[in-house]
Amino acid sequence: MRILLLCSSFNGLSQRAWLELRRSGHDVSVELAVSEQVMLEAVALAKPDLVICPFLKEKVPSRLWQSHRTIIIHPGPPGDRGPSSLDWAILDGEREWGVTALQAVEEMDAGPIWGFRTFPLPDEPVRKSALYNGAVADAAVELVVEVAAKAGDPAFSPAPLDYRRPEVRGRLRRAMRNDDRQLSWEEPTEAILRRVRAADGSPGGRAVLGEQPVRVFDTYRGPALGGEPGTIAARREGAVLVNTGDASVWVGHLRLERPGAVKLPSAMVLGERVSQLDERSGYSEITYDRSESVGVVSFDFYNGAMSTDQCRRLAAALKYAVAQDTRVLVVRGGETFSNGIHLNVIEAARHPELEAWMNINAINQVCREIVTCTSQLVVTSVGGNAGAGGVMMGLGADRVLMREPVVLNPHYRTMGLFGSELWTYSLPKRVGAETARRLTQEALPIGAAEAAGLGLADHVLAGSRLEFERQVLDYAERLAAGGDYARLLAAKAEAREADDARKPLSAYRAEELAEMSRDMFDDRSGFRAARQAFVHKGKPSATPEHLAAHRDLESHM
Repeated sequence: MRILLLCSSFNGLSQRAWLELRRSGHDVSVELAVSEQVMLEAVALAKPDLVICPFLKEKVPSRLWQSHRTIIIHPGPPGDRGPSSLDWAILDGEREWGVTALQAVEEMDAGPIWGFRTFPLPDEPVRKSALYNGAVADAAVELVVEVAAKAGDPAFSPAPLDYRRPEVRGRLRRAMRNDDRQLSWEEPTEAILRRVRAADGSPGGRAVLGEQPVRVFDTYRGPALGGEPGTIAARREGAVLVNTGDASVWVGHLRLERPGAVKLPSAMVLGERVSQLDERSGYSEITYDRSESVGVVSFDFYNGAMSTDQCRRLAAALKYAVAQDTRVLVVRGGETFSNGIHLNVIEAARHPELEAWMNINAINQVCREIVTCTSQLVVTSVGGNAGAGGVMMGLGADRVLMREPVVLNPHYRTMGLFGSELWTYSLPKRVGAETARRLTQEALPIGAAEAAGLGLADHVLAGSRLEFERQVLDYAERLAAGGDYARLLAAKAEAREADDARKPLSAYRAEELAEMSRDMFDDRSGFRAARQAFVHKGKPSATPEHLAAHRDLESHM
């Protein structure tokens, strides 16, 4: 079928829906819902058999849903209605949640039901962004494929919303207000975690910290300290430790409540107020664990953004791991594997261009540690989505293992950058020069299965996040114990030496940085405007050129 995806933004869920529908054989185009007129024009251009809205904040125009079957993917179980579904589910401690596919009608979220999925929620309050990108996205993508199949069945008829039916357990809830997000440091840690995580990553919990009104993000349990609630007791790797009513909580990120402020590591926001505080253990973005033969460097950076400081710490951790007597090194990313340099920290710097330059040089060192490790075999564990330099960072390993739902965006063009991270070496080495050019110029997402077919991944593994990580460790242990380990390691060293003889890594790096200097300092391709639009959540005025071009190509096929 011809399917039009209408989206508020082409986010991770929308990208997965686009990929899965295409993999199912449908012709799929994308349009951003920037206005009612644009939505109507998109339908006139695409002439779709079906319109699906995987992520839509705007109301569907009545002229659209009256003339075309239009399906809304709502992040709540049958009967749930309202714009703050996930926020309420986390704050209220729901034990089960779901996703519903429903047909657009005049009353929002009240249309006939095409299908639904339910799933359990953990006892520990989950971060809203993690829930959305995890269980919600998994269920939503299944539903999108199911909806497309049902739309092709003339015998199918959706079920009217009927609150008397046992599966319709949701209800209409109002939009969450600022007062609902207000937290007091005198509350128990559990209550603070739940309130913040119900608002993470947007708009954040509301509080006063260091005598400043702030939005609070990225929180973790801390130890029982016995101090005055609201007192900042310590700091660690950009986070601060705040006393609560019964213990303490680590706060990783804050945003000042003032126009133009951006979300940043808490210690950066609080500045001099915390600069003299002691560093305290108990919180770490980077860890190293090992067995007899396998070492694991794990890193989990909020939203996958890697600042200059974070890159330097990760490079140091990799250097330490490479020096150990293990046989295999696993480089394991977090909820988001990596999205490359930290645009928020860059934008907030006194000299953004200089900060961007330091950041790209620091992440290049991380990539170099991975590529040049010849004393061990290196396995990259990609359990979460990756973009731009974050994709390239993982490619320097000997083996890339990827979790099935992962989406990669292996391009820099939409941010106005040529890119570095040794991509001109590692990407063509895996996929060939022509495919490397296509991936970076088309600027379209690719799924894990396609990544494996292209050579970006060596193995794609199914299962939950924990199951995936267990499979990666098992793979690494087998690799370390394998009878051909010595041969593989020797071949790796030989290939690295031959590659360097043809063209040293420093030459690739120099060429990339020459291009990046023009992007960062001369702003030849619009990096400044693209960065500011990303950081300040600027609303696009039109569907991005690379998506529109693909849409126009599909319409003529």
